[in-house]
Amino acid sequence: MDKKTVAVLFGGVSSEHDVSLLSVTSVLRHLSRDRYDVIMIGITGDGRWLRFCGDIEQIADGSWESHPDNRTAFFSPDHSTRGLIVRQDDGFALQKVDVVFPVLHGKNGEDGTLQGLLQLSGIPFVGCDLLSSAACMDKSVTNTLLEAAGVPQAEFLWLYSRDYDKRKDEIRREIDSRLGGYPVFVKPANAGSSVGVSKVHCEAELDDAIQKAAHEDSRIVIEEGILGQEVECAVLGNEEPKASIVGEIASSADFYDYEDKYINGTSQLFLPARIPEETAEEIRRTAVYAYRSLGCGGLARVDFFVRKSDGKIFLNELNTMPGFTNISMYPKLWEKTGLPYGELLDALIDLAFARK
Repeated sequence: MDKKTVAVLFGGVSSEHDVSLLSVTSVLRHLSRDRYDVIMIGITGDGRWLRFCGDIEQIADGSWESHPDNRTAFFSPDHSTRGLIVRQDDGFALQKVDVVFPVLHGKNGEDGTLQGLLQLSGIPFVGCDLLSSAACMDKSVTNTLLEAAGVPQAEFLWLYSRDYDKRKDEIRREIDSRLGGYPVFVKPANAGSSVGVSKVHCEAELDDAIQKAAHEDSRIVIEEGILGQEVECAVLGNEEPKASIVGEIASSADFYDYEDKYINGTSQLFLPARIPEETAEEIRRTAVYAYRSLGCGGLARVDFFVRKSDGKIFLNELNTMPGFTNISMYPKLWEKTGLPYGELLDALIDLAFARK
């Protein structure tokens, strides 16, 4: 079998830059060197694209950026190029690429911007396309589309952060009338890994939560607080996607925030989730339906709440490039379903070729 050249992207101009470094380190450790020639392309926090040829263990702590052999490298949108333009001492050289694996989270990596470039380049890539990436990244758009599709979710409202002071009284009334009062979750419309998210227990906490979310994005979503279990389902595929088992997160914090996901490591994971089998099946069906409704391809992790009072499910969000760290739910869910990490990466790359 001929080896395929895989360009793996990491880093990025995003609040989730450091998470990407952790994810890609795990991905690179599991990619088969018998099947693939791997090219590593790191994107610094200030937006420089560098071909990195050093040890993958230098990535997680950020020291990769100062490697002496780094070279500027970027994708050409010209279909005839089908590869990377790499700076050399005497000019530029073309490096052909068969497929791209963008292990980038959040803005400028998971929101359709990079996917648009890759679609222009004509190179197959892992994950959702421009439209579905953008739709799933923006929580106000996701919620609106899923509401139209009849997918159960928490009540919500959204606003431009610049309008908050002018609409403060109106928004407070809507929290009471539409969302059922406190607690509520305040989120930046475009961010991931729970960056900028606050659980607001009373009106006095609202201003600070709005300010925190506004630091990440100009649009803000306020959602009804659901008291219940946080569960997740991994979806894999193109036209005929499959869903994994359902896993449960028992957060050690007030909610499953950034520190709980990536720093403290004290949350408990239950695989499978501690829910009735019929509830798990409903979650898996709903995850696939939402995935297809939003035009996803390749992969997504779909997050839900199971309400404590009556067992009703509510879709929380879809993540089109979920974490791939050694503690991340997406690979763990598939491993528990019977698809080991390395084979999962092979399947994702095969799906990229199949879509192309």
